[in-house]
Amino acid sequence: MSKTSTETRQALNGPTMGTRWSALVFAPEPFDAAPVRAALQAAVDRVDTQMSLWKPDSDLLRLNAAPVAEWVAVPPELMQVLQLGLTVGAASGGAFDLGLGDAVTAWGFGPEAADPARIRAALQADRRPAHEILTLDPAGGRIRKEAPLQIDLNGIAKGFGVDQLAEVLRQQGVPAGLVGIDGEMRALGLRPDGQPWTVAVEAPDHDRRSPQSMLALEEAAVATSGDYRHWVEVGGKRLSHTMDPHIGAPLQASPASVTVVAPRCAEADAWATALMVLGTEKGAALARRMGLSALFLSRGPDGVTPLGIGTLFAEPPT
Repeated sequence: MSKTSTETRQALNGPTMGTRWSALVFAPEPFDAAPVRAALQAAVDRVDTQMSLWKPDSDLLRLNAAPVAEWVAVPPELMQVLQLGLTVGAASGGAFDLGLGDAVTAWGFGPEAADPARIRAALQADRRPAHEILTLDPAGGRIRKEAPLQIDLNGIAKGFGVDQLAEVLRQQGVPAGLVGIDGEMRALGLRPDGQPWTVAVEAPDHDRRSPQSMLALEEAAVATSGDYRHWVEVGGKRLSHTMDPHIGAPLQASPASVTVVAPRCAEADAWATALMVLGTEKGAALARRMGLSALFLSRGPDGVTPLGIGTLFAEPPT
């Protein structure tokens, strides 16, 4: 599709999940942005209301507070996210684990400050992955915990929110656009000049924002998990917000970042976390087996070293 004189660029945005959502579209004139912006905001508000650890009346916190073995009714969007999260959790051998809410809260990555007593409890917990504990009844719209479990959706909810933004654009009759939340992006169709949407992979720098490389996306989503944006400092050492599910503590050694491209942003989001937890060697091996497109960035004495897996990233010869 070529750009015409009656086509206008529209950049829409709004608040969500402690950050902002964005949508870039080129729409034929006349274009009333107000109802589209309102529908986009309503979609991400719905995700936040259901899946937030920060909202005391969220569906997620209601599920977390429910007794073991009690069925809990959940809305369809939350059910979808839990289904996908458990699927990625099982496929990654538990590297992606929804059941780290206690550890996330204990280390200060939730709505409360870090708490040494909670940290000790998280470290001493006898951990089983969420895919072994949660029983889902999608037809009945209900979920049951088979053992004590605190669910955290920080590794997948933003990606799902991006997918909801993309769905709203389609429903509004917008065939092409680029939507995102806090760096998680999804591209619909092509730009007006017929070219893919260009998205930057951020360099893993703590102190500045700059591109490491560029991606061209068409009907695809991208998400990155990294150690350079959200952390706590303990004993002079920065600890990433990404948790080691085996011990209930921040990762001690990991790539600087992992970027994944997938059809849906929720998938890319979850897999980026899983590969980050597994590390470059094991993560790259799993990415190859699963047919994922992933970019690992690792720090070394000579700077950042990339390793690309899959069709979208150049894989070095072996």
